[in-house]
Amino acid sequence: MPESPVPCTPEDVRRVACIGAGVIGGGWVAHFLARGYDVTAWDPAPDAEDRLRRLVASAWPALEQLGLADGASQDRLTIAPTLAEAVADAQFVQESAPEKLDLKRDLLAELDAAAPAGVVIASSTSGYPMTDMQDKATTPGRLVVGHPFNPPYLIPLVEVVGGERTGRAAVEWASAFYAVAGKSVITMEQELPGFIANRLQEALWREALHMVAAGEATVEDIDASITEGPGLRWAFMGPCLTFALAGGEGGMAHMLDHFGPSLKSPWTRLEAPELDDALREAMVSGCEEAAGERTYAQLVAERDQGVIDVLRATGRLGNRTKGAKR
Repeated sequence: MPESPVPCTPEDVRRVACIGAGVIGGGWVAHFLARGYDVTAWDPAPDAEDRLRRLVASAWPALEQLGLADGASQDRLTIAPTLAEAVADAQFVQESAPEKLDLKRDLLAELDAAAPAGVVIASSTSGYPMTDMQDKATTPGRLVVGHPFNPPYLIPLVEVVGGERTGRAAVEWASAFYAVAGKSVITMEQELPGFIANRLQEALWREALHMVAAGEATVEDIDASITEGPGLRWAFMGPCLTFALAGGEGGMAHMLDHFGPSLKSPWTRLEAPELDDALREAMVSGCEEAAGERTYAQLVAERDQGVIDVLRATGRLGNRTKGAKR
């Protein structure tokens, strides 16, 4: 079946539908509202509206620091009573349902049936390939992955990739839209389990779990090793270029020749450790100790302010407002 033409350009989008209003979906709602869009949200949970409005309200001070687009307002949020009503006049749809493959398949098929012809529908999935999620849709060519990072209203990155039945035009349109909406976009040329950033995060996460399980390091030690160490470099320069500098004027070539043999050293244990009761308790208690007396809300505010400070310090704060709606 031929694809329907996208009904508007990325620059002309005015109304976005957000399906799913949890941590990620709510973060998307806050982001789009701050960019000046009208947002219609839907979530089947009975308390979804109250939770969503609280999330947006708690995110708003950070968004004000980032810089709101002209006309941006929490009042531009509408909660729809049904999924069909939420997408009825949407010009872009962001799906953020729980990570359950069957649920994603059914939901994307339902969104495909309800959304206006040609409107691009993006999934926030953190790991499922679109190929596995689009098989029940009638017009799968408009379904793409738009994978954000938590919280979506602060972390700029979004990874965009289509499935085997996704049209290239839909991928390009989604990438352009996210850029207009103030995101930093990686457009992937092919599907990859876990995408790019999550694969890197997962490697670090598995090593952390191994060290805790073996009693080699505490949760606090592990977090400090990143925030006081390589995390400071990674905030503005990725691991590849950082390692290239380790080679001095010889760059990556010298670094590989000099340190390459260490790749065979048994430093890493990338197989996931058994998440038994002891490891679970060690991680839970370790995080509770690290948090101390700080509440969840205080930790969120601390994280948000930290991200803003890093963006400001690295000169990227201004980039977040370039795509703002006017």
